[in-house]
Amino acid sequence: MTAELPRDCARGVKQNAQGYRIHWTGYKLHIDTADGDIPLSAILTSANTHDSQAAIPLATMTAMRVTSLYDLMDNAYDAGEIKAHSRSLGHVPIIAPHPRGTVRKAEQLAEAKRRRSTGWHPPEDLRYQQRGAAERVNANFKDNFAGRLIRLRGADKIECHCLLALTAIAAIQIVRLLE
Repeated sequence: MTAELPRDCARGVKQNAQGYRIHWTGYKLHIDTADGDIPLSAILTSANTHDSQAAIPLATMTAMRVTSLYDLMDNAYDAGEIKAHSRSLGHVPIIAPHPRGTVRKAEQLAEAKRRRSTGWHPPEDLRYQQRGAAERVNANFKDNFAGRLIRLRGADKIECHCLLALTAIAAIQIVRLLE
């Protein structure tokens, strides 16, 4: 499955939390993490590859390495195929719903308001809060392991740099868990 993903140098565009578009040229690293901020699997793709395209190969790689119960993903992965694949692996997909259109967004806001007024928090929402581990690993990689600006040419060299950095992150996190 990973052979079908593009690995050419390309231009990527992403909208950040403030609504601004961020542009970059190069590649994108997709990381699957476990509790304790331990990276389990990673795939390097072209910068213009959507996150959802790497979800199924990444989940399959991780399922071959560890036994897990849940797949926590943000709303970029809200697709029926990804949820079905997660269930086929024996996992429970906990994926934030993507607000497609104003009607669905209004329904989600109304549901959130009802939940706040009753004080009810479904277990999936509590488990989804654990997704911060993925963000911490990404931030650690970018800030402390030169993941933000890699000055190499070629996907193989960049992938080697990224995987060595993720190995170091995993080692540090495992040592922290054992302390």
